[in-house]
Amino acid sequence: MIPSMKISGLYAITPDHADTGLLVRQVRAVLAGGAQALQYRNTIADARTRLEQAGALRTLCQTYAALFIINDDIALAARVGADGAHLGKHDASMKNARAALGAGKIIGVSCYDNLGRARNAAAQGADYIAFGSFFPSPTKPAAVRPGLDLLQEARRQLTLPLVAIGGIDLHNAPMAIAAGADAVAVISALFTATDIEAAARGFCGLFASKNYDFA
Repeated sequence: MIPSMKISGLYAITPDHADTGLLVRQVRAVLAGGAQALQYRNTIADARTRLEQAGALRTLCQTYAALFIINDDIALAARVGADGAHLGKHDASMKNARAALGAGKIIGVSCYDNLGRARNAAAQGADYIAFGSFFPSPTKPAAVRPGLDLLQEARRQLTLPLVAIGGIDLHNAPMAIAAGADAVAVISALFTATDIEAAARGFCGLFASKNYDFA
């Protein structure tokens, strides 16, 4: 991974939209607000719609110089020329993902509340690690709920970028950043906002002055 492709700041994750036009409009607002990375995640669309949406979002991300990551589909990531892929517990192995995407692409791994899994992912060549859900999440209400001290310990043990996910909003994001998160992954607090671009700018502004102390 080249330095310019390091995950940091606002990492937006798309909601499950069947309407490609609506999704593109909302993502454009997120990117205009300064999101540095976008993960395409759609658990309800068929393969044709996913290809259409991924292609459109890839073009948007190129326009805004944002990283484009695809969740749980390395074949789709390779087909549309995404910047990388994100792997969960039941997704492709790191070895297979790297073989399909190549050395120059980003591969992120969800590690939930498991620091051992994070260490293993780092040893296998992951480019960033995601932990969470740190707060109640409408997207995954049954997700495990680690404490923010996990980020603090991960920061001591790992040199990779750390992404905090799960129920992140403008009120609790500073706590995750203070605990060691290099990026915050956000769905609902962005895509359900009355002004999506303003919400994105709000999140990006949190990283402009990372002087938090919640000890």
